[in-house]
Amino acid sequence: MIVLVTGANRGIGREVCRQLAELGHTVLLTARSQEAATAATAQLGPGVHPLMLDVTSPEAAERLAIWIADRFGRLDALVNNAAINYDTWQHATTADLDVVRATAETNLYGPWRLIQRLLPLLRASEHPRIVNVSSEAASLTGMGAGTPAYSTTKVALNALTRMLAAELRADRILVNAVCPGWVATDMGGPGGRPIPEGAASVVWAVLLPDDGPTGGFFRDGRPLPW
Repeated sequence: MIVLVTGANRGIGREVCRQLAELGHTVLLTARSQEAATAATAQLGPGVHPLMLDVTSPEAAERLAIWIADRFGRLDALVNNAAINYDTWQHATTADLDVVRATAETNLYGPWRLIQRLLPLLRASEHPRIVNVSSEAASLTGMGAGTPAYSTTKVALNALTRMLAAELRADRILVNAVCPGWVATDMGGPGGRPIPEGAASVVWAVLLPDDGPTGGFFRDGRPLPW
């Protein structure tokens, strides 16, 4: 498989790349700078390609799509992992809406834009997958106060997941949202589960069989409530 992972220079994204490369897949590891992407590929093996991608930039998405088309002619899986602003310091009643807008650019519009641009390459795959890395913080079932920018943008990403799964069912493209759980990353902070465990949830969705689920919300291969 040829798999593109966004926001992959550290944390869950880099570990997803490592696990997929270890299984023999070709991995496109992207980061906002070429330097960060290149540094992240150290010790990951020759099957991992470092590429620059700022998901908020339409021009960057276009350049990347052209590169993939020229090099491979298809894309088998897109992992929308890039995310920002786990805004524990904010409350919905007083939230800085500029922070919310900036968060949406990365957490919602970035994945949406990239999916639109890469869809022809995914349609060229025999086993296409889209995996949107979400969070249980986006589950309306148990939602309370806190992290308004992060949570609302991830709710929207979950909604987009459902819409795309329905629209792309005829194209055999499986589209799912995955919560890695509370993971001990720079964003998650200390005390969470080990990074490899969180990344394994994402890898599971990348490697689903053709008759696997679509339009779902999962952690560790088990459904989560919306």
